[in-house]
Amino acid sequence: MGRHWRDGRGELVVHGGGGEPSVTVPLEIATSYRARTKGLLGRSSIEGAILLSPANSVHTFRMRMPIDVAYLDRGLRVIAVRTMRPGRLGMPRLRARHVLEAGAGAMSEWGVRKGARVEVVVPV
Repeated sequence: MGRHWRDGRGELVVHGGGGEPSVTVPLEIATSYRARTKGLLGRSSIEGAILLSPANSVHTFRMRMPIDVAYLDRGLRVIAVRTMRPGRLGMPRLRARHVLEAGAGAMSEWGVRKGARVEVVVPV
């Protein structure tokens, strides 16, 4: 299941479980070293989420806001979700291949939780 995204924009689709409807969220995609390193640094807000790939950990040094972090395996299933305050170092997740970041509280609103499946849709 190789993923070959490029830096840019797309949509994150969070598939609802147990009859819940799917949720679609604006998504920034950061796959280059430069884009992954910058991430959400220096921003005071984000519309939607940002996907860092490949990645298995993040930090919030020099961030201006608390964020939600979801660790995804290679099949885009959520391994764990954490809220991190600025100035923190997240522990690497061995099975994680991708990391989603969003403003604190957003992921619970979207239904992103352990075991949920997400999909990345990019324009052709």
